[in-house]
Amino acid sequence: MDTDKAIEIVNLLANGVDPETGEVFPNNSPYQHPEVIRSLFLAIKALEKMDKSEKRQKRLPRNAGKSWTEEEEYLLVKAFDEGKSINELSEVHKRTKGSIRSRLIKLEKIEEFKI
Repeated sequence: MDTDKAIEIVNLLANGVDPETGEVFPNNSPYQHPEVIRSLFLAIKALEKMDKSEKRQKRLPRNAGKSWTEEEEYLLVKAFDEGKSINELSEVHKRTKGSIRSRLIKLEKIEEFKI
């Protein structure tokens, strides 16, 4: 089940609606108790946060968050010294621009910019 579908189902439950039939739960249903409803709304927030995180992960480059190898650092420095831009290096290494900048700072190829 995908996260969007789970959010939809839990949202219906939190609003006192049977997700299968669309009928409103009776007053004596556990889904009508205040603590259960609050818990379901907390679950919705958690699912939405998880969904947002999953979608962000899908947009990140393939190597985002992975450790740098010595060979990759060597290739990064070589390409940077040859005049490649941060954007180009980001594409080649499949990493974020921030990761490229951070690695170049660590390798003392550029200085950290402080605001």
